[in-house]
Amino acid sequence: MTFIDMLQDATTRHESLLCVGLDPEPQRFPEALRGDAQRIYDFCAAIVDATADLVCAFKPQIAYFAAHGAEGQLERLMQHMRVTAPHVPIILDAKRGDIGSTAEQYAREAFERYGADAVTLSPFMGFDSVEPYLRYHGKGAFLLCRTSNPGGDDLQAQRLASLPGQPLLYEHVAQLAQGPWNRNGQLGLVVGATYPQEIARVRQLAPTLPLLIPGVGAQGGDALATVRAGLTAQGPIIVNSSRAVLYASGGADWQAAARSAAQATRAALQAARG
Repeated sequence: MTFIDMLQDATTRHESLLCVGLDPEPQRFPEALRGDAQRIYDFCAAIVDATADLVCAFKPQIAYFAAHGAEGQLERLMQHMRVTAPHVPIILDAKRGDIGSTAEQYAREAFERYGADAVTLSPFMGFDSVEPYLRYHGKGAFLLCRTSNPGGDDLQAQRLASLPGQPLLYEHVAQLAQGPWNRNGQLGLVVGATYPQEIARVRQLAPTLPLLIPGVGAQGGDALATVRAGLTAQGPIIVNSSRAVLYASGGADWQAAARSAAQATRAALQAARG
């Protein structure tokens, strides 16, 4: 199955638009595990077990593993997700952006070493920094477009005076991803939930692309506004929540609390669908 096939299947099977992001911070672990970077796998695997039937995707963030020398634990986690929830796609949040043979190695890391179904990328070095990932048939690639951080305005909201209509940079990225760059139907876009008007604009420019939308939960994005702005019959959305689920409790009930938080977010997203 391609990434898009898996996404459609998991969305329908679990009646869910929710993606749980796996951003392990040992200092925020529940008391029994707190501060122990050797328990990253244990923590994340337990979150997966608690939420696997509630999500349309999982999104491990590679930096949270690499910072602790825990790439081996990430490999184990990827294998665990394949066994526990083989129908749920895995998006490796890496935000890579490089060209030539270096991009080829990053693509190999994402899709061969870790076995991800999709990866996040920075598109700002141009199409030749994206193309190596598209050689992997059926894999997905989400390009940073209108991100949830305030500093995104520094570049993404600037007008490109040299192009017809002087689009904003994020608008141009959306047009490229919907059009000439999307050679095999593998591209999607990252758009932050903290900017619902921009989500609507991206959906207008990219009517069929999947949108990966972080920022619901701890970052304050509104579920109702996000769904109304981004979801259409032709255009799927994947709404990510990380900290609000992972760290719902620091006590002995942390797995149950994570499940409850995921259930609540899933329900809010489903209600927003109408």
